[in-house]
Amino acid sequence: MRPAGALASLIILLAPVHAPAAPITFSTALPVGEGKFINREQLVFTRSGDDPGNNGLVVDVDALVSVLAYGASEKLALFATLPYLKKELRQSGGVRRSSKGLGDLTIFGRYTLFQRDGIGRTLRLGAIAGIKAPTGDDDETDALGRLPIPLQSGTGSWDSFIGVVASSETLRGGFHSQLTYQAKTAANNFEAGDVSRLDLSWQRRVWPRALQPSSNAFLYGVLEANIIHSRKSTVSGQVNDNSGGTTIFITPGIQYASKKLILEAAVQIPVYQDLNGTALENDYVLRAGFRVNY
Repeated sequence: MRPAGALASLIILLAPVHAPAAPITFSTALPVGEGKFINREQLVFTRSGDDPGNNGLVVDVDALVSVLAYGASEKLALFATLPYLKKELRQSGGVRRSSKGLGDLTIFGRYTLFQRDGIGRTLRLGAIAGIKAPTGDDDETDALGRLPIPLQSGTGSWDSFIGVVASSETLRGGFHSQLTYQAKTAANNFEAGDVSRLDLSWQRRVWPRALQPSSNAFLYGVLEANIIHSRKSTVSGQVNDNSGGTTIFITPGIQYASKKLILEAAVQIPVYQDLNGTALENDYVLRAGFRVNY
């Protein structure tokens, strides 16, 4: 290779010409540089209408989820997540109940336990821990009385979670995963079941196929899997047998990444649902938004 070509290749390998791709359905693996900020905004549309109880129940949840991340040090990144929610329940007979408002605030940190960098690649392993604060309203009412718990903007409970996150990135794309456990607490005589989840995300650059010194934007194909298991909830100390279970989503998506701006969209498709009793099943989850690096 001629010296000029070798120099161009080295520049491509070493220069941060664009913001890297990242998972769409979870934010714990977002790459945050020391002293840098990331703002992610996502619209999330969830439809649950597969009603085993044959009551004609349909629940729509529309959310604007705001995520702010800050690189406090080379190893520590801090995150805050706050949703704005609009929820609606429809039932046979023309019954409609709804609510809207800010949801619960989640704050967590990620500490890098291990990192190995090479030319054009990096491998990281981190620990995550955080809390969810009851900032959303949990006592909303309508003409029919107090809204059921799934329609409230907030839960009223302080919850905590821990987990691990692993990332492997190359110039062609990346693979990210997280394993988390969220412990729920009681509020308003109700305690949701603890949640365990495994999330996997694979990203691959599809355009341009070959890197060039002039490349400044990239298109990635994304494929994710989300395995979520919830324990049964309790109401006034009694186990609710129509709650909890396991859901597996397969999530195809796409990301357009430039140096500071990332556009993204994905659809979560439930391919397996083993829920207890008459728990309402998911139809789909749609996600679309952007991410800005500062």
